[in-house]
Amino acid sequence: MLKYVIICLGIIALGFYSCGFAESSKLKMDTSTKTMPKCLKRADSFLGIHFDFHAGPNDVNIGENVTRAMVENIIEKVKPDFIQCDTKGHPGYSSYPTKVGTPATSFVRDQLRIWRDVTAEHGVALYSHYSGLMDIKAAHDHPEWAVVNPDGTADKNFMSVFGPYADNLLIPQLEELRDQYGIDGVWIDGDCWGIRRDYSEKAISEFRKATGIQEIPREQGDPCFFEFTQFTRQNYHRYLEHYVTELHKHDPNFQIASNWAFSSLMPEPADIPVDFISGDTTAQDSVNSARFEGRLLRSQKKTWDIMVWSFSHNEKDGCFITKTVPQIEQEVAAVMSLGGGVQAYFGQQRDGSIYDWQMDTMAEVAKFCRTRQQFCHKAEPVPQIALLFSSEALYRSPTNIVFHRWGNLLLPLEGALQAMLDSQLSVEVLLESHLKGSMQEYPLIVIPEWEYFSAEFKSELLSYVNNGGNLLVIGPKSASMFEKQLGVEFQGEAQLREQWLDFNNKLAGLKTVSQSVRVTDKAKAFGKIFFSQDNTKESIIAASIAKYGKGKIAAMYVNFGELYVTSRTTISRDFLASLVRELFPAPIVEVAGTHNVDVVVNRINGKLAINLLNTSGPHADKSVRSFDEIPEVGPLKINIRYDHKPKKVRLEPDGGNLTYKFSDGKIEVVLQKLAIYEIIVVE
Repeated sequence: MLKYVIICLGIIALGFYSCGFAESSKLKMDTSTKTMPKCLKRADSFLGIHFDFHAGPNDVNIGENVTRAMVENIIEKVKPDFIQCDTKGHPGYSSYPTKVGTPATSFVRDQLRIWRDVTAEHGVALYSHYSGLMDIKAAHDHPEWAVVNPDGTADKNFMSVFGPYADNLLIPQLEELRDQYGIDGVWIDGDCWGIRRDYSEKAISEFRKATGIQEIPREQGDPCFFEFTQFTRQNYHRYLEHYVTELHKHDPNFQIASNWAFSSLMPEPADIPVDFISGDTTAQDSVNSARFEGRLLRSQKKTWDIMVWSFSHNEKDGCFITKTVPQIEQEVAAVMSLGGGVQAYFGQQRDGSIYDWQMDTMAEVAKFCRTRQQFCHKAEPVPQIALLFSSEALYRSPTNIVFHRWGNLLLPLEGALQAMLDSQLSVEVLLESHLKGSMQEYPLIVIPEWEYFSAEFKSELLSYVNNGGNLLVIGPKSASMFEKQLGVEFQGEAQLREQWLDFNNKLAGLKTVSQSVRVTDKAKAFGKIFFSQDNTKESIIAASIAKYGKGKIAAMYVNFGELYVTSRTTISRDFLASLVRELFPAPIVEVAGTHNVDVVVNRINGKLAINLLNTSGPHADKSVRSFDEIPEVGPLKINIRYDHKPKKVRLEPDGGNLTYKFSDGKIEVVLQKLAIYEIIVVE
């Protein structure tokens, strides 16, 4: 998500743009002399650019260097489907001469009018970047609108969802943007991740009424802290649904997203009628951020895109560093391979103008995206491995977070995902709500160290296995909930200790939690863990596999995921991959030749599309801010299971036919090299 980041050139922030100008019946503008081209809806958009600057009280002469030529240059070079630009950021000052909110100090010209006029004339959608619950100016002017902190003070940054903020400012101002400027939609920043527990009289009264709980918890560890946090989450839902509904009543064509709603930051089913879902990757380690976030967003079955940052920043002094074209291409490729739309974030200057030279970089990235668009955009996943993101378990973890990035709590999930992707396995990330009723579509379900399951969900998992599915449970706590079905007996308690995972006669030293179990005659042991580097001495089994009905259930008795993120080894990667293959021996695609490639199996326009993403290079190295070389990988030997001999096997976007062999239901292809991102399309 976007942070209010101080960089050497000032405060930079994010924004969003859309294209509903031509459809606004309320637009106060003379269009009689010119027919405006129709903009794409967000649902049909693929490529965008995001600009913002979070106008503050010290920003003057806004619009001074914003010109038609500036906007036309962006459109000519990049040819985006949409642009997003700043209208109101976290400080709460509007960067256009609003009559509803608080305008910035001074304007040379209305910069937003120029953005709108030019984009409309070129058929480019324009979206507003607008800060929601985070509004520092509103908190200052209307402390009665703000969240009340546990100590009884009014918060200085965040609005209460129990107050009149939405009806008195947010909704009227977004209606102004639609009616007076023809803005196509809004990307609301600082909203779902801006929700805070509220100790106002109204919030407390409603909590007591809803739950019957009288004693109000003030901090983590207090009785009923979980219930109060859940109450807060539910009321953000109510708040979001309220303003989305009211804005759609005002104009059904106005398109709305709340930044990171229904993502990992707010891991819940997308049951509110937002028009699209979106978020921005982390500025650092962006490829892994996109690999993870994109898989959850695509599972929501709504229009979605992800914004990548065109710059990184030095955390010590805040100075920004321009990313290179290959670096950005690798990041957007991680999103495109999953079927999503893409956009890149560039900062506006303090007067609302942009840095023209940055558009040369974006033009090259845009060309890379456009050549691949028809082979990836809106592609649907072919079910292979489902990795469970359990919001029910996450919410029961010890945390002060309502909706936000979850820190170390998600590392077990992220580590399991990265390890399987590094083994060329095609994986989806799904919530409980996505898996319920559709488990049978997946040959394998993996549960990564979650410590809570409802009785109903556990029952459905076991029914899935009993009917022929395969289940892998990672970690002692998770495995303990399936002890009977696993055919093992737990011995003693799980312990944090130094140990060595043995695989292929190699050892990976781990300091983590493991559990000793005894395998009964209903299961078979898989792998060993030693308590010294002498692998002839004391050991416990690392995992086990058992038949259960028509399917199989397996477990790892050692915590895995966090260490794969923070201290990965080839041994732990290969151990997990080997265990997965015991349960899922026949994936649609198998790749040999490198571990530095992600495989995403999609279907697009009725054709099988094998997406290959080169993940080489230092994208995850925290000491590297920019890099301009991504080592090619190859040759790659690729086997694709297919039920008949194909007519063609093409490599896109070049369109060349690949030489292949077909026998025993397999297509065998050799790809000599992979630069960044290519797609094999089977017809």
